[in-house]
Amino acid sequence: MFFAILFSCLNVYAQKGMHSFVLGDSSFLLDGKPFQVISGEMHYPRVPKEAWRARMKMAKAMGLNTIGTYVFWNIHEPQKGKYDFSGNNDIAAFVKIAREEELWVILRPSPYVCAEWEFGGYPYWLQNINGLVVRSKEPKYLQAYRNYILAVGKQLAPLQVNHGGNILMVQIENEYGSYGSDKEYLDINRKLFIEAGFDGLLYTCDPAPDVSKGNLPGLLPAVNGIDQPGQVKQLVRKNFNGKGPFFIAEWYPAWFDWWGAKHHTVPAEQYVGRLDNVLAAGISINMYMFHGGSTRGFMNGANYKDETPYEPQISSYDYDAPLDEAGNATDKFMKFREVISKHLPSGKMLPAVPAAKPVASIPSIHFTETTSLFDILPAAKTNSEPLTFEALNQDYGFVLYRTVLNNASSGILKIKELRDFGIIFLNGKRVGVLDRRLNQDSIQLTVPKGKVTLDILVENMGRINFGKYLLQNKKGITEKVLLGGKELNGWQMFSLPFKNVRNLPVRKGISSATVPVIKKGSFVLSAVGDSYLDMSNYGKGVVWINGHNLGRYWSIGPQQTLYVPVEWLKKGKNDIIVLELLKPGQNELHGITKPILNSIE
Repeated sequence: MFFAILFSCLNVYAQKGMHSFVLGDSSFLLDGKPFQVISGEMHYPRVPKEAWRARMKMAKAMGLNTIGTYVFWNIHEPQKGKYDFSGNNDIAAFVKIAREEELWVILRPSPYVCAEWEFGGYPYWLQNINGLVVRSKEPKYLQAYRNYILAVGKQLAPLQVNHGGNILMVQIENEYGSYGSDKEYLDINRKLFIEAGFDGLLYTCDPAPDVSKGNLPGLLPAVNGIDQPGQVKQLVRKNFNGKGPFFIAEWYPAWFDWWGAKHHTVPAEQYVGRLDNVLAAGISINMYMFHGGSTRGFMNGANYKDETPYEPQISSYDYDAPLDEAGNATDKFMKFREVISKHLPSGKMLPAVPAAKPVASIPSIHFTETTSLFDILPAAKTNSEPLTFEALNQDYGFVLYRTVLNNASSGILKIKELRDFGIIFLNGKRVGVLDRRLNQDSIQLTVPKGKVTLDILVENMGRINFGKYLLQNKKGITEKVLLGGKELNGWQMFSLPFKNVRNLPVRKGISSATVPVIKKGSFVLSAVGDSYLDMSNYGKGVVWINGHNLGRYWSIGPQQTLYVPVEWLKKGKNDIIVLELLKPGQNELHGITKPILNSIE
């Protein structure tokens, strides 16, 4: 009778497509058999939804059996209590497509992700809750965290492997040991995940020096940034009851870029031997990144340390990854594929590598509609002192700060804690630029007599995504403005988040404005394909095509092109809008078929 009941239960279990994924002493066990995770990181908001499946087919072709991804709080709850899991934010669809492509998923839904992402994934509005401290036991933070992770759980907990889905395991927090060591806080994380329905295998991940601080006893400690099998095994055993399995949660085949610094590349030859050794040792691995894609809109983050200046990251997240920004195989892809193929189960063959995607050269664009940014300002908010983006309930983009000087004396204009890039105008004429990267906060002003309008256009270049300065992430003019040592008051503030640009009122003709401008134009394609815009003759700004924000450009480099995915183009007429901050006289733009990612001005 017992065996009949057991057989019946196992039969029901199998019919529902459920699996078990547990920890063995030296390897993961999938349905009781050793399983080596060969994973690559790919972030759903950095790739057009229409391209997810194609990228996953490329993952299979390189030999991956798993996809790793963060879940990004600030795109799913952009305003408090308002959730968005639609379109490119449909993480459940991403996981389900992976299953259809016979890929497992490692899920990383920690409220903090780092990821070179705006505020490390935190929504800006957390900073408006008085007393809230991220990554802490502060009650207001934990309540916001709980609300979010419960919403994520509704989307994703049913897709865990123990519920018939393909999510193998779920990471709590993210590299917490690099930030703190509060085990009680980590245990609160664990309990919140379980409350949200994540009742399968949970784990932590930290760089090697921080594993002991960031691991929660009882959870598997994955390690980031090292790949010597002996070191990996020793570190995990030391922090996990002398046993495995062994998982390198972030293995870096290259690195990310920031404005004004060279493009980071690492030859594949430096990594093929390391990958071979890791796989031969039976260690599981997640490549960060397998495919980086692009950080669209205003979602790039920034680094800031006491010993280094503010470093905002670029829009391309190419990462010199095995799959390039457009989703094509690189030399690194092919060499990693060769290594992985040596470690496949007996009789298994890798699928053929899909052909490179077609490209299309966008024809030269001649802009015939240009309008001064100052001519399309929204209604102003007023205050004696300048207000931050957060005080204006604005997440990203730009704010124009305006005050009137009355017979003011010339002198040093100082903006205390400018965040992050400011363009200064007197009576509509640009007189200077201040750049937080260069620790600039002051400029000598020669002020005409009488009433003079002082404008300061401030760009949020990305909130810090790593380190202690997560707690100091407000944007705009965050303190005060001084002229000749005297504080300036009586400010108007114009919010320019640029969420919907299609209805911007732009005039026919070419403007002679010397202030930032909005340019509208179009181009016609007889056939669509991946493309790039060559922005090297422009100064600084943002581009939209067919309503899609392609990201920022900046002549200082290293990125000089913007990737235009085929999924966002169409045969026939395509619309383009450019916000140009520094070179308003540019009226022609050219397409190009290859990226320029390593050209510094």
